[in-house]
Amino acid sequence: MTDAKPEESAKDPQDGQDRGSLTFFSVVMSTLAAAIGVQSKANKERDFKHGSAGPFIVAGLIFTALFVGTLVLIVRFVLSAAGA
Repeated sequence: MTDAKPEESAKDPQDGQDRGSLTFFSVVMSTLAAAIGVQSKANKERDFKHGSAGPFIVAGLIFTALFVGTLVLIVRFVLSAAGA
């Protein structure tokens, strides 16, 4: 008899993702959740443990640009409607 331990699955039991990497969708969802302040502690820990800073920085910059662009469009629309 050997004392072989059962191998652990490469999948994280909480979210079913591969433990070694984060998907594009998980980076986007984590960025959006963090932006509006509803990021869960478990997801934050997963991001810090399995993710690198690069994708989150890029996602944050893209989100910020889209957010500011949306605000500019809304203000222009409101101002043009008010002047008509």
